[in-house]
Amino acid sequence: MIKAFYRAILGFGCAAALASCAGTPPIGQASNIEVTNLAELPKPKSSTEFTVGPQDSLEITVTDSELLSGSFLTDGAGYISYPLVGDLYVAEKTPRQIAKMIEDRLRGEYVVNPQVRVRPTNAVQPSISIGGQVKSPGTYPAATSQTLVRAINNAGGLADYAKKDDVLVMRTVDGQRYIGVYNIQAIQRGNYPDPVIFANDIVTVGDSPGRRQLETILGFIPLLSTSAILIDRTFN
Repeated sequence: MIKAFYRAILGFGCAAALASCAGTPPIGQASNIEVTNLAELPKPKSSTEFTVGPQDSLEITVTDSELLSGSFLTDGAGYISYPLVGDLYVAEKTPRQIAKMIEDRLRGEYVVNPQVRVRPTNAVQPSISIGGQVKSPGTYPAATSQTLVRAINNAGGLADYAKKDDVLVMRTVDGQRYIGVYNIQAIQRGNYPDPVIFANDIVTVGDSPGRRQLETILGFIPLLSTSAILIDRTFN
């Protein structure tokens, strides 16, 4: 009687888990998404340099001149008020462009050979977003998450119900969004190269509802042996 009960529970577990997996829609079924023949995600163009905007804080240093060095805040129109020179329009310019502009204004009349360095003090650090079945979802610096495995490790690693062959990387290049699907377990084992991750990528680790369902069912009965292990492996 007890053995028959175990077999019934296991049979129900298999059926429920398979039904759960079968009910999960495949990737890329939205009307605006199509499969491409790309072997890998396209790389974004070289990272765009930081450009100054309104209310940005700049640390400007002129070598051997404390009078011309200091912190400057752009106003709502993108100007800073700079000593000796007056108002400078710096919006939409990179720190290097601003430094050159200041050097050109100072050269000759105020400083013989000015050397200027401009550093934004409130620039947003490039980051990636990691979500889904990882232990610590969130936003992480792109500089420390240069590959997919590193990114997931930074997020605490895979959670208990992670679907290891359902890891998505979303990336936008030239206004076009691409989605890569990866098997993280195969990558971790060295079967495939670890893909490079870039700033603004979104990494999502899928959920294994079949495994979650099975564990819920098995929680109501004593620990089983080989059969339960084999069933569990189906959803790894």
